[in-house]
Amino acid sequence: MTEQHPFKWRHFEAEIILLCVRWYLRYALSYRDLEELMRERGLSVDHTTIYRWVQRYAPELQKRCRPHLKTANDSWRVDETYIKVKGVWTYLYRAVDSQGNTLEFLLSLTRDAPAAKRFFAKALGALHIVVPRVITVDKNMAYPKAFKELQGENLLPEGCELRQSKYLNNLIEQDHRFIKRRVKPGLGFFSLETAERTLQGFEVMNMIRKGQIDGREKGKIIGQIAFISSLFGVAA
Repeated sequence: MTEQHPFKWRHFEAEIILLCVRWYLRYALSYRDLEELMRERGLSVDHTTIYRWVQRYAPELQKRCRPHLKTANDSWRVDETYIKVKGVWTYLYRAVDSQGNTLEFLLSLTRDAPAAKRFFAKALGALHIVVPRVITVDKNMAYPKAFKELQGENLLPEGCELRQSKYLNNLIEQDHRFIKRRVKPGLGFFSLETAERTLQGFEVMNMIRKGQIDGREKGKIIGQIAFISSLFGVAA
């Protein structure tokens, strides 16, 4: 598939594909729920087909959205939550700024200093990120070790402060709710790869919902739909 024709060779119209992908990523629906909703519209779309669409287009949606994200501020709130993959709990590292804007996310099999370091490094490379002035984390001792290593490698400035405060991290803990609510209907993931692809879609849809796209306000659903359609060259 090329960038110019992302829906080439598909049996369904691009508008239907994007509708299913967008609804799945935005609302607490299962693939079978969407199969029934499409049937109400007179369309026979198997839930496994919708699953394949999400796997294909969720990462693509995230990639196309990234250049349009508003610049975040320099106060980070970092925490991890739990996601079940193949019946095993894995760790989803997430960060927001002090205004609640999503910064970055990383799915990891481990919850330790190397994983925290990978997450920090990934966040620092995001297009909409500015160098942090302060990073607020919980009492997990993996964070100070990762923080010091990154400062030693000059990837974080010496003036950046690491602040360990459970109370101040309520913002990121509340933000986890959207992701957890979306994961629940699927009853977990069957592989790390499918989890990562789907979570990319959940996270970027959360960013769009929160109004993190330049020129698109929070709560303006029609404008958000038009933006997603425009990214793929599809009429809203």
